[in-house]
Order: sequence, then C-alpha cells, then structure tokens
Amino acid sequence: MDFKEKELPTQELWVEENFKGISKQSYRIKETLFSGKSEFQTVDVVDSIGHGKILLNDGLMMLSERDEFIYHDMISHLPLYTHPNPKNVLVIGGGDGGTAREVLRHPGVDVCTMVEIDEMVVEACRKHIPQTSEVFKHPKFKLVIDDAVKFVAQTQEKFDVILVDSTDPIGPAQPLFGPEFYQNVYNCLTDDGIVVSQGESPFYQAETQKSLLKVLGQFFSVLGLYNFSNLTYPGGLWSFTFASKKYHPVRDFQNERYEKDSLTFNYYNKGLHKACFSLPEFMNRNLGPFFKGL
Repeated sequence: MDFKEKELPTQELWVEENFKGISKQSYRIKETLFSGKSEFQTVDVVDSIGHGKILLNDGLMMLSERDEFIYHDMISHLPLYTHPNPKNVLVIGGGDGGTAREVLRHPGVDVCTMVEIDEMVVEACRKHIPQTSEVFKHPKFKLVIDDAVKFVAQTQEKFDVILVDSTDPIGPAQPLFGPEFYQNVYNCLTDDGIVVSQGESPFYQAETQKSLLKVLGQFFSVLGLYNFSNLTYPGGLWSFTFASKKYHPVRDFQNERYEKDSLTFNYYNKGLHKACFSLPEFMNRNLGPFFKGL
C-alpha cells in the first residue's frame, strides 16, 4: 500500500512587542538575523515581511526599514534648519546611525559625534541594517562608545545642536530624562545651542512628557514639543521636545539655507517644520503650561 506524505502548511513566524502590558503589535518575519545580549539589553535584528529589517532592544521596536525615515527626518532637520550655522552636532544614542545619517546630509556640518553606550547595537546595525548604518563610513562621522551621561559631564567640547536619540526611560536610557543630565547638556551647548530629545507618546506617556518638559524648563528659555506620525511606535503619534537657548523653531526657520541645500526628504519639509508645532487640543491643555517662548 502506498502512503503519500501530507504537506504541512508553512509556519508563520511573528515578532510581538508588548507595550507596558496594555497593547501589543506584531510583525510577520522571515528570519532572525541577529540576537544577542549585551551588558545593557537584548538586541535583535529580524527581517520582516512588509516592514523590512527591524531592530528591537529588549523586545521594543527601535526602527523598521519601512518607516525609519520619519523619525530620523524629524529629530534632525528641524533643529538643523532652526539654528543658523550648525557646525558641531552631537547625537546621544542613535546606535543604528539613522540620525547621524540625516545630520551629515547638511553640507555645513563639520562633524557629527555619536555617543552610544551599547557597542552591540552599533555592530548589529553595521552588519545587518546598512540603510541607516552607512553613515559610519562618512569622513565627518565620529563614533564614541561610552555612557552619554558621563560624556556630557566631562567633555570640554561645545556643540551647536544636540540630538538625544534615546529609548524609553528604562534601563540604560533612564538617566537621559533627568535634571543632572540636562544641566550638563546645557553646559556643553554653545551660547545659542539647541537640544531636541525623543519625547515619547502623548497617548501612553503624557506624564513622562510633562516630567521632561519640567526638567528642560529649568534651563532653557525657549521650550516646546512637536509631533510626528509613524507606522511602528505604539499609538502612532509620537513627539520630540525642542529646547533652545535663543532660537524660535518657527520664526527662526532658515528658509534661505533650506532652499539652497535642495535636499530631498521623505517626510520632513518646510511646511511640516512649522505645522508640527500645532498640537492637538488635549496636548495643549496637558502640556501647554510648560512651554516657554512659543
């Protein structure tokens, strides 16, 4: 008697992000490209169906190739087209390289220093996500593997723009949301310096946003918050904080340099530069009292 082997359906593989035990997002994947555990966190890179390669730290979405341009456009170009002459830029965190990549598209920037605490993130992205990590070969790029809290406390350099490209305030990123850190950030900015920081979700982390604005308000005379929408962060709507010693993000927009550079963007543009500070009313009510100079 002949027996025919039964065909089994192809198993579907999914990676799931559980956000604070209140929501979950799943992504169908083809394979795991990297999985490791550093002294700071677990680091995974997976190749997905529909979102390209995905970086996760401690199981939390850091980027997908499909929508990473949104975050990286908005953290970098807005402050760089507010400051009239950004030459020396510091990126704190950002180990995937996407923020530094966008910074170094600006021809006037002389050097972009990236201080990342976890070398495993850098190496995993260098090997598996060249879309963002290509910048590591740029002649104006400087990589420092170090604790950014210690770096800003000890450096003698002055930076025109500082971009705090951090994860959520847990684990190694927790000190990046405190007053001691931002006192040191203020000290290592130039007299007209700007700092933009990853500002969390207005739906899920409004209290963290409020706390961060309170901290920044101790040091900066111009302070606000702006939004961006994306595919892969919980809730879809996320924010950056904008803090400056001098410049207003809308009134001081550098239109002449924007036109001269003729850069091509996938998300950012000069209209959005201004519009992203027009916040939903629930955010104005909750956070507006903490804004300064806007």
